[in-house]
Amino acid sequence: MKKKMLNYLDFEIDKLTRSVENAFSGDSFPTEISHLTKDDIKQATKKNGWLFNWKKEFETSSREIYKLTIQGNPTVIQGLLSISIEEDHVYMHLIESAPFNKGKTKIYLGVPGNLVAYACRLSFQKGFAGFVSFHSKTKLIDHYIKTLGAFHFGGHLMIIETLPAKMLVEKYFK
Repeated sequence: MKKKMLNYLDFEIDKLTRSVENAFSGDSFPTEISHLTKDDIKQATKKNGWLFNWKKEFETSSREIYKLTIQGNPTVIQGLLSISIEEDHVYMHLIESAPFNKGKTKIYLGVPGNLVAYACRLSFQKGFAGFVSFHSKTKLIDHYIKTLGAFHFGGHLMIIETLPAKMLVEKYFK
């Protein structure tokens, strides 16, 4: 039996916003989330500053990959999310902000929160009451408890339950 590779997520919730917010001006921009396409993969490469191998992730048949873009600008990817639909919840394999949305010089705030809220929204749509799980790096467990309302299930496993999921969905989606 093939051993399942786990990714320990280390995204940081910089700010929970209504969409994405320009880090310099404070202007807010509505977003859209859609499936990543084969053409989109050309942008999300290590050569372009992305940390993860999104092509490999895209080719994994059990996973769904979503891109976050600003409304009216579907060609510039703000962040990516890889999930799988499990028996009773949505599992987040990877989340990554675009290289220009990381660090002290990031352009937009709210990208990771937007992607997590989308995973929660999908969970509600699938009849899973908003339940989302993921594995966290140890140093970020408390961060996810405080910012996402997740709870630490043990080991590195984090779970977002119905109430915090509902709050995230309401924050990002009308």
